[in-house]
Amino acid sequence: MVDYHAATNNPTFTAWCNSHLRKSGTQIDNIEEDFRDGLKLMLLLEVISGERLPKPERGKMRVHKINNVNKALDFIASKGVKLVSIGAEEIVDGNAKMTLGMIWTIILRFAIQDISVEETSAKEGLLLWCQRKTAPYKNVNVQNFHISWKDGLAFNALIHRHRPELIDYDKLRKDDPVTNLNNAFEVAERYLDIPKMLDAEDIVNTARPDEKAIMTYVSSFYHAFSGAQKAETAANRICKVLAVNQENEHLMEDYEKLASDLLEWIRRTIPWLENRAPEKTMTEMQQKLEDFRDYRRVHKPPKVQEKCQLEINFNTLQTKLRLSNRPAFMPSEGRMVSDINGAWHKLEGAEKGYEEWLLNEIRRLERLDHLAEKFRQKAAIHESWTDGKEVMLTQNDYETATLSEIKALLKKHEAFESDLAAHQDRVEQIAAIAQELNELDYYDSPSVNARCQNICEQWDALGSLTQSRRESLERTEKQLESIDELYLEYAKRAAPFNNWMEGAMEDLQDMFIVHNIEEIQGLITAHEQFKSTLPEANKEREAIQAIHAEVQKIAQYNGIKLAGNNPYTTITPQSIDSKWDKVQKLVPQRDQALQEELSRQQSNDHLRRQFANQANMIGPWVQNKMEEIGRISIEMNGTLEDQLTHLRQYEQSIIEYKPNIDQLEGDHQLIQEALIFDNKYTTYTMEHLRVGWEQLLTTIARTINEIENQILTRDAKGISQEQLHEYRTSFNHFDKDHSGVLAAEEFKACLISLGYDVENNKQGDAEFARIMGIVDPNNSGAVTFQAFIDFMSRETTDTDTADQVIASFKILAGDKNYITAEELRRELPPDQAEYCIARMAPYTGPDGIPGALDYMSFSTALYGESDL
Repeated sequence: MVDYHAATNNPTFTAWCNSHLRKSGTQIDNIEEDFRDGLKLMLLLEVISGERLPKPERGKMRVHKINNVNKALDFIASKGVKLVSIGAEEIVDGNAKMTLGMIWTIILRFAIQDISVEETSAKEGLLLWCQRKTAPYKNVNVQNFHISWKDGLAFNALIHRHRPELIDYDKLRKDDPVTNLNNAFEVAERYLDIPKMLDAEDIVNTARPDEKAIMTYVSSFYHAFSGAQKAETAANRICKVLAVNQENEHLMEDYEKLASDLLEWIRRTIPWLENRAPEKTMTEMQQKLEDFRDYRRVHKPPKVQEKCQLEINFNTLQTKLRLSNRPAFMPSEGRMVSDINGAWHKLEGAEKGYEEWLLNEIRRLERLDHLAEKFRQKAAIHESWTDGKEVMLTQNDYETATLSEIKALLKKHEAFESDLAAHQDRVEQIAAIAQELNELDYYDSPSVNARCQNICEQWDALGSLTQSRRESLERTEKQLESIDELYLEYAKRAAPFNNWMEGAMEDLQDMFIVHNIEEIQGLITAHEQFKSTLPEANKEREAIQAIHAEVQKIAQYNGIKLAGNNPYTTITPQSIDSKWDKVQKLVPQRDQALQEELSRQQSNDHLRRQFANQANMIGPWVQNKMEEIGRISIEMNGTLEDQLTHLRQYEQSIIEYKPNIDQLEGDHQLIQEALIFDNKYTTYTMEHLRVGWEQLLTTIARTINEIENQILTRDAKGISQEQLHEYRTSFNHFDKDHSGVLAAEEFKACLISLGYDVENNKQGDAEFARIMGIVDPNNSGAVTFQAFIDFMSRETTDTDTADQVIASFKILAGDKNYITAEELRRELPPDQAEYCIARMAPYTGPDGIPGALDYMSFSTALYGESDL
């Protein structure tokens, strides 16, 4: 429904009507008068709608005018506009408000209603269009159709956005709205054919410009620039179509290139896969297999991806062409997807055949290589075994050998004959393998055959030499049996005697480590027992030497040339005599070493006794002193000053005992230098005594310090000697193990005995947790006596607070919120004044003066209530 009474801007509506009527060569001067006969009203509707209205009546009578106006009103109603409380009679009678309301209805219907921006219409659409167009411009913020246009910048921005050459926007000033408005109106009228519908002064001087007048004028800009908007839309459509076309062409070119490259790669690869030229060696064929694996792992996967991408690109391209109403893409001849699939199928066929051929060839070469390697291994083993065998079989070592050597040579020869027979099998295997290699056309068969021939010929020669050597050995054996028995007797007796002498020499030269007199006396006793066996041993030595002499006598008598030493033993008569002489020399040396060690152990035992005598006195003394200090700290006999005096006297007596510790340290050093590691005369070690001594000194010092702290606490808190005694009595009562500290449960029982409400309930647990946080801030689970009296003194005496210190500073400052360095130096001792001056922050309050200091933050920092 239209508010006719709100449409009051006659000049704007008149200008708007004339902007359309001048197209038909006419105009109006006064809306109320010129539209009364309905003729110009009908003409205006025909111009702005582009439609023909019923033929008007040209008579001058009132009925003719009413009929013409009704025709105009009927036409307006036919366009969907509902006219309420307005009739032809009011227009004919020149009713200004009704006439202006009708004109506003026409403007809304034909100039504004059809405006649509992003599914909004009419007023909202026009406002959104203005906001979009003026968004980039500074000082322009279009939110409505009244005050947003008062400074004229929005009108200029609309023109500059579409015709930037008409306005120098940067020269406009927000504080000169009249100039801005007139500039926009004049440019619009001169270059855009938009008549001047508004007055700059009226707009500026009006608190809220007429919204409908502004909308009417702005709609003229919208329609004036709608052609440009259509051109822009058309350009965007063309650009979109061209972009789609360019993208499709790019996809076609990519497809063609990718298809061409892929087909070229397939063309080059297939001949390589179809090559079946075999290689001679396994290494060469394995290289071919490795090349094929590289092809499968490295070269082919990217091509598989390219083929897949090619099909995807082709399908995507066809879909895009179909969606954009373009004809389907036809690749160049031979580059269709089906062509590529065919080439790919052929590639995979060649690939499969190539892989099967490679595996078969590798199996064949593997078999040949296995046989060749087996031949080489067996041949090498056989040649290694036969190496030196001809020299061994042709040597005359038996001519100078002893009987045992001859027998050994015979047994060795028998073993060789067995070995020779066992190797017959290997020789046959070597020949069979060589034959198979020849049948399989092994490339190195000539060298295999030559090697096999040498092995067979050598084998026949070894058989003949073996038989000849056996006959020579059996003939020589009988000649040496006569002297063998004496050699054997010598060996049987020489071996154990030699072992006895070697054991004796080892025992006589053996290093010994003993730690006490008993151990060295045991060694001396064992040595005396050994010396008693020497005469009997010398008799055995003489008997063995007599056997050797008998052998020499028999050989000389029978003219036998002995080939060497006794075959049953390597022990010679000379070595027996040499070892016996060494034993004789080692016996007195062992006597001397044992006696020297006995003297050293006797000296060590003296050192042990000397250290033990001192340690057994000092250890209990230290323990007793520790217990006495504990009793002194618990019993609290006399005042704290009396206890302190007593403890310091006690400390002096302990310090005076220090020379005894020093003497013991000297004895301990002698023991260490003598490498004594045990002492059966005492249970105390130097380390144990040293730690006890240090604990004693620490305990007496700590106890003295505790008494001093108790004195400080008593004096600072004003605690009486009786209160302190009561605290100590309560503490000692619950310190059941006399450890000097109370466990959490012991402390809780102590608090309950002193009247604190810390029973096992929610409130009591909370109170106990608070107290434990004070006396045990580190959560150690134990409460010292010092922490206990600190807590009790805090609970029963007054303490200074940050507020009290601040109040004191305020008195010194003369009731000011700050204090000066001069005032501090005047009121406080010099060292304390300088301490405050160095640590006080500058005062930053509004009432401060140069050099003013902030005593409030300083005071709170003293109690940990600020970050200073």
